[in-house]
This record gives sequence, structure tokens and C-alpha cells, in this order.
Amino acid sequence: MTQQAWGILGAGAWGTALALALRRAGQDVRIWARRAQTARSITHDHMNPDRLPGIALDPAITASDDLASLASCTRIIMACPSVHLRALSAALAPHVTTQVAVVLACKGVEAGSLNLPHEVAAQEMRHARHAVLSGPSFAHDVALGLPTALTLACADIELGHLLAHEIGTPHFRPYVSTDVIGACMGGAVKNVLAIACGIAKGRELGDNARAALITRGFAEMSRLGLAMGARAETLIGLSGLGDLVLTGTSGQSRNYSLGFALGRDLSLEEAMPPHAGVAEGLFSAQAVVALAQRHHVDMPIARAVDAVVNQGTGVGQALHELLSRPLRDEVG
Repeated sequence: MTQQAWGILGAGAWGTALALALRRAGQDVRIWARRAQTARSITHDHMNPDRLPGIALDPAITASDDLASLASCTRIIMACPSVHLRALSAALAPHVTTQVAVVLACKGVEAGSLNLPHEVAAQEMRHARHAVLSGPSFAHDVALGLPTALTLACADIELGHLLAHEIGTPHFRPYVSTDVIGACMGGAVKNVLAIACGIAKGRELGDNARAALITRGFAEMSRLGLAMGARAETLIGLSGLGDLVLTGTSGQSRNYSLGFALGRDLSLEEAMPPHAGVAEGLFSAQAVVALAQRHHVDMPIARAVDAVVNQGTGVGQALHELLSRPLRDEVG
């Protein structure tokens, strides 16, 4: 296995967990952190107490709040919230050459442009080669070295296999695909649907309702993904259905936890405590609904979530409107 210099842009729980996974694969890892205090904690204390409390980091992992520290890296993982992806990609662009592979590990749809993460990165870092890493992967489990499987999507299949061999270990298994759109769509839509599943749990609607939300939500994900050019096998794979099942059933998911709090009638501000991390579905809901409208795809669950988190609709009203929809055939 060839050792590369891997830079990780983002010192949240996910970025820090990926740094640990890469060290287990024998790679040299450097993290860019927005806050100098976080960088010092990672480099000198070998801890990230705000994002991964209680988990010791490999002493070889270093961090800096200076983007130039990633200039010599031949691989860069963008593990920042998708809402910050464009600004950080533009700031990083002067340090990126044609020899650099940029791996998108954030999930969402950009507001306004409705661009997917790989499109945003390609617009701002035109010289780099791009890939997408997505799938069912809670940061805490990855940090502990528990078995995890993901989709590594790259239009260049040879580069995809190269990256997979560089980061893969027996407990961190990337499966290569060329369906970049499918990997991005699964990651973006599942976050919105996870909020709906959390609302159902918080509202004590029962396991039947959650199963229905996951199943019908997956139908919405598939309709939009296929309309945008994704492949069906990607959507039923790790980065689509796999990620939806994980985030739609566990309190470890920030999106599920946000929905649970909303289902308990907490306000949006009360549902997002400090240091809880970013619930990507909150920012992607409106953009996902706009994409659905652009492609003439019906997504009633996504619309209901958008109504609650972005339009001030009460949870009770949104549920009533969703459950009052006319009966229809399951397929079609």
C-alpha cells in the first residue's frame, strides 16, 4: 500500500473519525480545523473533546488552522458541512493541482444553485480529480474501528480503485462505483428523510409509521435520483438505502435527533443545542424539494419536512396533510 499525504478539511466528528481510519490504513494524515483551539487539542492532546469526547487520537495525526498546511497533500477529503463547501473549496483552490484527488465526504444540496457536492467542488477546484465517499457511517463507530462499509464513487474507475486500496482496511471497506450522482443523491435525500423518521419517533407514532416512512421515503429518493441520472443499483446500495436505514433508525443521527426534538414540540432553536454538530437535512430540505420540482418528481415526505423546518408549519399540521393524501397505487 502506497503512503500518501492525506489532508482532511474539517475537524468535526466525521473528519476526525476519517483521520483515524486513514491512520489505520497506514496513511499520513493532516487535519485543517476552523478553530485554533481544536487544532491544538488534536496535535498536542491527541483528543477532539468537542466532537469525539473520550476517544484517543493517533499521536501521528496533526492539525492546523492554516489551509496552507494541506498544500503538500496529494489527497484531500472535504469533511466540512456542505453549507460551507463552496467557500472552503474556493479558499483551498490555490493549493490544489492536477495531481490532487479531492474526496467529497459531505452530504447535501447547495441552496440556490441546487448543485451536488461534486459539482460545487469541480466549479471551485477545476484542476483536481474528484470522488465521493458516502454510506452508512456514524463517526463514533468509525473512530472506534468498528466495521463500516461505504460507497467510493469516482468517474475515473482506476482512480477509484487506487483510492479504495489506499484507505481500505478489514474494518473500513470502500466499495467502488462510477455513479457519482447516485452516491451524492442518496446522501443528500436520506438526511431529509431521517428528520421525518425522528419526528415520527418523537411523536410516538410507532414502528409501523417509521417503517412506512423509510420505505416510502426510499421511493422518493429513487424517483429523484433516477430522474437526475443515478443508477438504481447505487440507490439500493450502501450510499442510498443503506444510509437511509442507518440514519432513519438511530439516535446517533443528528438529523434523526433533530426530528425527534421537533416531534416533541421543541422549537427549531431548542432542537439544535450548541456543539451538537450540523444536521445537514435542515439545510438540504428546501433544495431537495426544489430539485424535485425541477425534475417533476413527487416527494411529499420531503415537502412535509421542508414545511416544518423552513416554512414554520407545525408538526401536527404537516402530519395531517401527509396522512390525508389520496390513496394511490404503490408503484407508478
